[in-house]
Amino acid sequence: MIQRIQTVWLLAATVTLLGLFVFPYVSFIDLVGLGKKIFITGTYSSLNNESVRESSTFALAFYAGVVAILPVVIVFFYKNRKRQIVFIFVEMLLIALLGFWMYSSADTVLNLITQKIRPGNIGVGFFLLPLAIIFLSMAIGGIRKDEKLIKSANRLR
Repeated sequence: MIQRIQTVWLLAATVTLLGLFVFPYVSFIDLVGLGKKIFITGTYSSLNNESVRESSTFALAFYAGVVAILPVVIVFFYKNRKRQIVFIFVEMLLIALLGFWMYSSADTVLNLITQKIRPGNIGVGFFLLPLAIIFLSMAIGGIRKDEKLIKSANRLR
């Protein structure tokens, strides 16, 4: 289980998705001139070099936590490779839904101050989602290689 390369890719996807709790996915300056950042856990503003939470998004944080932990759960399906692949595709769909939810929540916050999401506003958090999908795709490649290896070993018997 641990010695398989897809385990490494699945754990890399988990670490990447847990990075959503560390890095903001949108940064902007409001109408007053305060710097604000939108994290998975809520909107934060900077006052006197201290981060102050303005609003909380518990549902988004909970969903992101579930999506982040799911690749670790997928690792334990190592005896059923087809089920692993199905769950990885489900995980990719869940990541896409998370990205849409993140975009719509950021758009809602920015619309309150008549701003739009621009390339200059996008933070590291938005780039973690495609990176996690790439890691999951690489895990699928590793699972398929294992499947080929097992089929060729069965032919030799």
